[in-house]
Amino acid sequence: MSKVGIIMGSTSDMPVMQEAIDILKSFDVEVEVDIVSAHRTPDKLFDYGKNAHTRGINVIIAGAGGAAHLPGMIASLSPLPVIGVPVKSSNSIDGWDSVLSILQMPGGVPVATVALNGAKNAGILAAQILGSSNQDVLQKIVDYKEDLKKKVIEGAKSIKK
Repeated sequence: MSKVGIIMGSTSDMPVMQEAIDILKSFDVEVEVDIVSAHRTPDKLFDYGKNAHTRGINVIIAGAGGAAHLPGMIASLSPLPVIGVPVKSSNSIDGWDSVLSILQMPGGVPVATVALNGAKNAGILAAQILGSSNQDVLQKIVDYKEDLKKKVIEGAKSIKK
């Protein structure tokens, strides 16, 4: 069974990160959700980053706002692919601080970064990564994209009447 670890800096990130949880569950992908603060729980961060792969996690989605060090720090510690979700927080500089903190990683420490508050896309990307080696997840992605196409075609028909 494929498993995605979804972590965030605080409970205030949960409304955004819930979209990743929901889309992954719709693909029947197991998720493990936790709060791991880069600044307030550094020991937990180190443990999570170094050991997630030993617990069967295949991809990590890390959401963070403000200075948003969580995705990069996890990527520096883990051999797993990390997808960063910049979260527009209450102390944010319109979200740009979070976007740039996650996006501008140094060479050798990649973090795939989605749009501001783009947790749904992070979940889809995680499923696509899993689908490269899991036919069941791949088929769910194929079906999902076909449904997206059908919705657009139906929407186009409705405005042409």
